[in-house]
Amino acid sequence: MSLAYQHILDTIYQEIQPLLSQGKVATYIPELSKISPQRFGMAVVCLDGSSYAVGDAHQKFSTQSITKLFALALAFEREGNAIWQRVGREPSGNPFRAC
Repeated sequence: MSLAYQHILDTIYQEIQPLLSQGKVATYIPELSKISPQRFGMAVVCLDGSSYAVGDAHQKFSTQSITKLFALALAFEREGNAIWQRVGREPSGNPFRAC
């Protein structure tokens, strides 16, 4: 199976390359404004501990909003499908970056 994972990552990496010049970094977030828009990496870690990576996967990066996925996974594990009742609602009423 290891060759399959690496092959999938390599294929995605090749398909993404022509698109890297189309994006722009978020200049309103200082950490992101310092990063080259050409950087791209992916990694997969399996339950058996094996790992597969491609591109800039070994470069350090600012996690920013990706951390919200971990909070979502924990909430889903705890509350199940009930969490979707709140999707699309702004709990505080404050806009993004208001704090």
